[in-house]
Amino acid sequence: EGRLIDPYGGAQDLRDRVLRHVSDAFVEDPLRVLRVARFMARFAARGFRVHPATMTLMRDMAASGELSHLVAERVWTETRRALGEPSPQEYFRTLRECGALGAIFPEIDALFGVPQPERHHPEIDTGEHILLCLRLAAELGLSEQARFAVLVHDLGKALTPREHWPSHVGHEKLGAVAVRALCERLRVPVRHRELALAVCLHHTRCHRALEMRAPAIVSLLEDVDALRNGERFEEFLAACEADARGRSGLEQRPYAQADMLRRARAAAATVTAAPALARGLRGPQIAAEMHRLRCIEVARILGESHGE
Repeated sequence: EGRLIDPYGGAQDLRDRVLRHVSDAFVEDPLRVLRVARFMARFAARGFRVHPATMTLMRDMAASGELSHLVAERVWTETRRALGEPSPQEYFRTLRECGALGAIFPEIDALFGVPQPERHHPEIDTGEHILLCLRLAAELGLSEQARFAVLVHDLGKALTPREHWPSHVGHEKLGAVAVRALCERLRVPVRHRELALAVCLHHTRCHRALEMRAPAIVSLLEDVDALRNGERFEEFLAACEADARGRSGLEQRPYAQADMLRRARAAAATVTAAPALARGLRGPQIAAEMHRLRCIEVARILGESHGE
């Protein structure tokens, strides 16, 4: 008959762009805290916000310690879906606002307040850098796996010696340990984990690619398995680009490293094992010879800037 039956005022909340719980039963399942955060990842771009009363309940639930008992698979399911939403950074921002981030993702929560050199990171705070990177990752249309890699690529910066801050020498290897632990705890799929580890360990090398000579470039390509797994290499490059551009005021800067490394990969891929086998080489000798020939091909394609 054209009448709206709306006992909870949902129509007005939609007009006001508000996410609000409808009963006290909300507190019975701590997973609802993550679900609200995921809805923010979906709807924040449309101007939605969490109602203050709902945020208060979420804070109470986080403070109660119930979130630490959530089953890993349920946490990962919500997180995975949130990473694929238009504004994945809002999932983690909302969890932090209600105090839940430290219980679910302590490695990520630890990044907030960790300084970085201002000349490279005008935003300074590492946690804010991660949120900027996630926003860029979504805008660039990165895959779910690449977005996860972006999320965890700098975990090591919370683990470097405080007396050396804002410098974070060695954060890549420290971060890899944290990435493995997080993936183990949440039972993250192998494909996500492998890409995340590659980005964590080698993103700074990717950023320096324009300064490298051929042997260093070939070593990078081999270390990220670029020659055997071209699809994952593209995800690796995309995640590194999101990191490079996820910085205040630098979102539009070009990332020429990606195209150069694609050219280098194409050149290195022309090398086969046939010449080494014809010379009677075996095992490690074949790998060493292929590496040498790849260096020659990459140096040739890069020309003057890298030389022979």
